[in-house]
Amino acid sequence: MSVISTELQSKIASWRLKAAEGTLTLDEMREGIKYLRSDRMSAATSAAKTRLTKAKSAAPAAEDMLADLEGL
Repeated sequence: MSVISTELQSKIASWRLKAAEGTLTLDEMREGIKYLRSDRMSAATSAAKTRLTKAKSAAPAAEDMLADLEGL
């Protein structure tokens, strides 16, 4: 889970207020999207690293697999 800085929280609150008032500019919308996309990209990278770590730890050792085959 990512931690949102107080600066970003302030910007989000400002954007929400401006959106409700109908005064949010296109540049402000772009900036908001940029922040949202960067946060999602970092979350996806983190999730991929976690999956890779789990896959590595779950894979059996080659020696163990060969020993099982010899027992057949």
